[in-house]
Amino acid sequence: MATRSHVPVHAKERRGFAGAVWGAVTPRAALLVLGVLALQLAFIASYVGAFHEPRPDGVPVAVAAPDQVRSQLTDDLDALPDGPLDVTVSTADAGAARQAVEDRTVDGAFVADPRGDTDTLLVATAAGGALADALTGVFENVAQERNRSLTVEDVVPADAGDARGLTAFYLVVGWCVGGYLCAAILAMSYGARPAGLLRALVRLAALAVVAVAAGIGGAAIVEPVLGALTGGLWSLAALGALIVFAVGAVTLALQGLAGVVGIGLAILLVVVLGNPSAGGAYPGPLLPPFWQAIGPFLPPGAGTWATRSIAYFDGADIGGSLLVLAAWAVAGTALTVLAAILRHRRRTRAAPWPPRDVVTPGTP
Repeated sequence: MATRSHVPVHAKERRGFAGAVWGAVTPRAALLVLGVLALQLAFIASYVGAFHEPRPDGVPVAVAAPDQVRSQLTDDLDALPDGPLDVTVSTADAGAARQAVEDRTVDGAFVADPRGDTDTLLVATAAGGALADALTGVFENVAQERNRSLTVEDVVPADAGDARGLTAFYLVVGWCVGGYLCAAILAMSYGARPAGLLRALVRLAALAVVAVAAGIGGAAIVEPVLGALTGGLWSLAALGALIVFAVGAVTLALQGLAGVVGIGLAILLVVVLGNPSAGGAYPGPLLPPFWQAIGPFLPPGAGTWATRSIAYFDGADIGGSLLVLAAWAVAGTALTVLAAILRHRRRTRAAPWPPRDVVTPGTP
């Protein structure tokens, strides 16, 4: 006699349209989709908000002029409508003004020549072509109002293969993307939250190996292979390794604390907020105040500044950016380890005693 087979039905399974929806989209998946939607809208708001109306705002500049006209000239430049300039260096020495541009103390220098009718603007397209263009536009208007001529000199030009000085930015973007993708893939092995300290340390070690390879590979591509940047191969490689590890470690930490949601948080931090504020297409002084403020303290911004400093400015003013990247790397490592330890302790406390797979004496 044939017996009817009984197929177990999931307790949550429902019939009809509602059941189909329930089976296709669980509440957890729905929440994650809402998170993706929020991330998508934040991406649009961040990029459009940063780039829709670039204009110079408090660009640090130097003024070189004789004593008798320098004070008045400085006051006039600081008082321009909408505050495009901030005169931070005022000197009688044109050489000192040029050095301030080369040291990245200022983004441009105005050298006045009261004995003639032509003044000189010193810019550095290596620090961003858009910023050099913006400064040129401001000082051309100033020259026109003063009935004088203006000569523009590029004291630190971008390499021939580095259009608009953007190579540094795209190189850093590639390193950052590699960092959080590597961390995300490592999390796919046995879950976003590592089960214990050893597994967390292994993931960090694997990330470090990938970071070194990515740093060397990225620097090699932009310098000897493509010729987009022509200086500091091994310094760039070391910087790249630090960027990849810092971003990857932060991603591992966020995953350890928040699970798969941590990947979205890493994208929010690095891509949504970090990339538009990094000073790539539009350097910091051309961005709205919010993006100006956060850019130097996020990995893309710190990395872009440091890359340009190494490639073009002999490492000038690089200390702050390296400190920011090191802080992200240390914080990410520490939080990854801490999250693994806390998770291990919680699992140990929650485990039954004696363990279910252990038979105690006298138990049948």
